[in-house]
Amino acid sequence: MSQTPKIAIVGGGAAGLMAAITAAEEGAKVWIFERNREVGKKILASGNGRCNISNTALHPNNYFGRHKGFVNDALHTFNFHHFQKFCRSIGLFLHIQSDGRVYPLTNEAKTVKMLFEERCHALHVTIQCDCAIERITSDDTHYTLHSASQCFEGFDALIIATGSEAAPQLGGTNDGMGFAQVFGHDLIPTYPSLVGLHLAPPYPAALAGVKTTAELTLLVDREVQAQCEGDLLFTQYGISGFAALDLSHGASYALIQERSVAVALNLLPQFAPQELASQLGKLTASMRERTISALLCGLVSSKIVPHLLLSCRIDPHTPCAQIGTKALKQILHTLRHWRFEVTQTHGFKHAEVSGGGVSTEMIDPQTMASKRHKGLYFAGEVLDVVGERGGYNLHFAWASGYLAAKAASRS
Repeated sequence: MSQTPKIAIVGGGAAGLMAAITAAEEGAKVWIFERNREVGKKILASGNGRCNISNTALHPNNYFGRHKGFVNDALHTFNFHHFQKFCRSIGLFLHIQSDGRVYPLTNEAKTVKMLFEERCHALHVTIQCDCAIERITSDDTHYTLHSASQCFEGFDALIIATGSEAAPQLGGTNDGMGFAQVFGHDLIPTYPSLVGLHLAPPYPAALAGVKTTAELTLLVDREVQAQCEGDLLFTQYGISGFAALDLSHGASYALIQERSVAVALNLLPQFAPQELASQLGKLTASMRERTISALLCGLVSSKIVPHLLLSCRIDPHTPCAQIGTKALKQILHTLRHWRFEVTQTHGFKHAEVSGGGVSTEMIDPQTMASKRHKGLYFAGEVLDVVGERGGYNLHFAWASGYLAAKAASRS
């Protein structure tokens, strides 16, 4: 490598921006190639415009991928305290919530993008926007990047930080996987994650827009795979909301394996089973003239009640006096285990992130370097690493970009 290393970074998202700043601070001459009109477009959209930038409770168990534990070194070397120190160095102050989620103090994602971009400019990083790299070649010493109209030569190292095909409307592509394949890397099939779930009939599409708090249970091949409690949003196609997003990784991964996937909704997670049975028994006995629909409206949304009762094959207008033990047990079961088949996810367009990607088997976890090609590095979502909701995906982008840039600058 030349005395002043020349580094190309394909992708100007979170991982690419962190890599650019880190490499430039190490003395490298850095170029970012971004297909969008501006860098950091996905950063602007993250956290509903607030940017859930990291999490104080980082742990390998918060991540998924074919090779478990690949993230260990990244999380250890570039932990939250290291990230916080970095943020302060560029003038970015953080707000840490009680649940460990971290946001910029301004509560605005545009602050993150602006400060990262300004630091790049201060370090004389060359940013080529509206520049989609179509082909990459190498002579085993240097890398050459080819766009539709230009050729960029003489790079000592290359960091691929192109992200994934999630949110194509924000520039998400699978370009990085194609580049990786050219250099001999294996690919793990991709799938949407942190995404809504489509439910099969008799799911009532009329519930679209109804919000509640529920406990969701994911069943794969009829076996419980995961459970979570949180906000649930009924949509025309099925379910969304934080609870659904938190289960979507397991559901999406099982779907691409063509396994049977279902979700069970517990609409009253705040009640223990016996407590709920006792309360409903007392109410139906004391309010015999009230309809079962009117009685249940005190427990769950009035929009949900008729559909839930129809799934129990009970007329919503039935007086409580006519609700026998068998019918009451059916209602209780459905309130806690309203089950639907999951047919598909809401797709990459609506997914926050993507699972799958470049196999980590041939990537050095300490440096993000390719074990197949000298001077080649990967960072961020292009790799077969996907995190839970809560700032974990962005933190891996920062951490892997940092490791790749450190290694690329010094090798």
